[in-house]
Amino acid sequence: MSNWFKRNGIHFAIGGIFLVICFLYLTPAFQGKVLGQGDVLGAKSTTTEIDAYKAKDTTILWTNQIFGGMPAFQLWAPYKANITTHVIHVIDTIFPNPIDTLLLFLFGTYFLFIVLKLNPWLAAAGAVAFTFSSYNIILLAAGHSNQAFAISYFAPLLGGILLAIRGQRILGAAITALFLSLEIRANHVQMTYYLMFAIIILACIELYHAIKNKTLNEYLKSLAYLGGAIAIALLVNASILWSTYDYGKDTIRGQSNLKQNTAEPSTGLAKDYAYQWSQGVTECFTFLVPNAYGGGSGTEHLDQNSATVKVFTDAQQPEDRAIGIANQIASGSEQIGMHGLGTYWGNKSFTSGPFYFGAVICFLFVFGLLIVKSRLKWWILATVLLTMLLSFGGNWPYLSDLFFNYFPLYNKFRVVESILAVAGLCFPILALLALKEMIDAPDRKEITKKLKLSLYIVGGLLLVLIVVPELLLSFRSTGQADSVANLTQSLQNDAKLAQAVSAAIVQDRISLEKADAVRSLIFVVVAFGLLFAFVNKKVNVTILSLGVLVLVLVDMWQIDKRYLNADNFADKQESITPQPREVDQFIARDTDPDFKVFDTSAPLLYDTHNPFFHKSFGGYSAARLKRYQEIVDNQFTKSVNHDVLDMMNVKYIITADPKTQNLTMQANNTACGHAWFIQKVKFAKDADEEMQAISSFNPKEEAIIDQQYKPMIDQKEAYLDTNATIKLVNYNPDHMTYESSSAGSQIAVFSEVYYNRGWKMYIDGKETPYFRADYILRAAQIPLGNHKIEFIFHPTSYYTGETLSMVGSILLVLSLGFAGYVENKKKTPPTKAA
Repeated sequence: MSNWFKRNGIHFAIGGIFLVICFLYLTPAFQGKVLGQGDVLGAKSTTTEIDAYKAKDTTILWTNQIFGGMPAFQLWAPYKANITTHVIHVIDTIFPNPIDTLLLFLFGTYFLFIVLKLNPWLAAAGAVAFTFSSYNIILLAAGHSNQAFAISYFAPLLGGILLAIRGQRILGAAITALFLSLEIRANHVQMTYYLMFAIIILACIELYHAIKNKTLNEYLKSLAYLGGAIAIALLVNASILWSTYDYGKDTIRGQSNLKQNTAEPSTGLAKDYAYQWSQGVTECFTFLVPNAYGGGSGTEHLDQNSATVKVFTDAQQPEDRAIGIANQIASGSEQIGMHGLGTYWGNKSFTSGPFYFGAVICFLFVFGLLIVKSRLKWWILATVLLTMLLSFGGNWPYLSDLFFNYFPLYNKFRVVESILAVAGLCFPILALLALKEMIDAPDRKEITKKLKLSLYIVGGLLLVLIVVPELLLSFRSTGQADSVANLTQSLQNDAKLAQAVSAAIVQDRISLEKADAVRSLIFVVVAFGLLFAFVNKKVNVTILSLGVLVLVLVDMWQIDKRYLNADNFADKQESITPQPREVDQFIARDTDPDFKVFDTSAPLLYDTHNPFFHKSFGGYSAARLKRYQEIVDNQFTKSVNHDVLDMMNVKYIITADPKTQNLTMQANNTACGHAWFIQKVKFAKDADEEMQAISSFNPKEEAIIDQQYKPMIDQKEAYLDTNATIKLVNYNPDHMTYESSSAGSQIAVFSEVYYNRGWKMYIDGKETPYFRADYILRAAQIPLGNHKIEFIFHPTSYYTGETLSMVGSILLVLSLGFAGYVENKKKTPPTKAA
């Protein structure tokens, strides 16, 4: 045992360094503070009802808290049979967010570089480079926890695949199964999907070399082991994948229900929506110079020396006021019409920050392109080129449109720039492989030549960006002219001052870019000097490795602190929930367990406030139902359809005074309630006719029903009893109970969202068919007499999926145990016979 610790002492030392780095970077988190993340707040609002039931030790898979009602699969679900759920829980208990994520990045990437046979200090440098790639840190600051988790498993997953391909099939397959299971459990399908491109390219390159070297059988054996690993990982996550697949058909990523008058595509997302966050073609200069495009929206502070502030001080504004006005404009806020005048001048509506891979890493990446002979270079280069071209989205649609129109599932995802997270891993891999090649190279003369060429390429580019940056960058946004017009109005039609501000903003953008270009050039020159000293035998491998580690850490640390620092943290209680408004407090007096609130002062599809306090007609989730989205597009875009609010049981409507923004609340006395019997049925031939019919109707008296459900209605038995009653007697989001009393068979409509992939209806304990009414609600024919009516949500995809997950989890544990046994047996020397 003591020999084992001695052999692995350096790994423990580096692990300790990783913990120190985490402590120093995330000190407030160790002090019990939490990130005040905007997207975390939004996500938290969606799970208000779910959390309330969790506190009672009850699990619900459906919530009525947002969008009138939806499955909880993409908000929160326990997935207790999945062993990785418990692994993540243990990690999160020991190291709370975001410490856990940062450590997963560091240790997972370190493992990959050890697999690539780098010395531990260089492996640590590679781990730091990827971990602190600005996009990963920005995700933590924004609260995209699942996405960050998914990216953190990229490196160890690739490490497992490489082990299997290189002959350690049992160990490699077991590690692949583990990290692919964790990757899928992170439940960010988009990032897993993007990583798949890199894996496919790697597999194709390895296949080519297997055929070339006549080792195809060995390669196919490795693929067979990896196939088994994939099967185990899929089985472990059966409940997640099945539920997501099932639900996905009915979300905004699924097939359109309408053929006419629809803003939604026939299948998948709308292209403009998917391409909304596309990387600018020249915006990739931020890989090397973080502020090449002006940084993030509102992240760069203009001081008294900035050109924009001077414009206002020259206009006789006090310096403090001038700084305030300049920074308000430079924030690029769309709400005040200044998007085109922000320091960030790209085409995205806003951005939290750039993709910065590091000046040192970019320099070493170019060096790697020149000296690395391993076939991994071609895998990395192909992956980087593909991910860059796809990240351009609408800014260079030629390749993106091909993938969007023809590549399976590609049109299900938005924010296409996020594919650069894969490139963010590829850059440090090639950069560190370049150092390994340099260390192992016998011909120092050839290395020196290529090292100098790398400096000329990267240093020359940086000199251009310092001396004549406008040769490569325009520094002018596409919306600048419109913003100048808006600013002119705000300045009481002073067009001259508005134009001066516009010109000054451009100068400030140039200044920000130049400052970072100079900074990057310094890091590149220092890195070159360190490598040059090693080539000339002035420093040894250890000094070189430690020097690179320190350089990379300082380089990335300085930039990342712009986006995640102590100011992002707050005391736990301060960051969890917004304060209720007076209207919220008034509505809270209503003890009715199930009614909706419509707030006209909040963005309907991005409402992160009301779900904290009410069951909201709006909400915040990209996994909303397609039918709900179609109702919003057709019934709420031009005006508010009050009939739809009535049928959805919207009991209160909040409005804001256009001048004072003071909020008022009014009770909606025409709300239909939880359930009601209707007087007549109107059949629609398809979804378009159904949508048109609900544009103006009386939901209390009439139901619009698709003709496909006509066989489920016995009109001969139908009988109008004006004294009939139906009422909600017990509310649970997964189990709604009603009681009815009627002298005849009648059609009842329920103000609950229709979703037939899990909801079952029972009348007096007997399962009974139900159908859809009014485009999005549930309805059923209730027989005469007194009855107990129950709607129970019991999706097969989840409950049967959990059984399969348990089987997969057992297989995963067994495979890891067997791999450990085999590896230990290899290292144990055979005992000599006495």
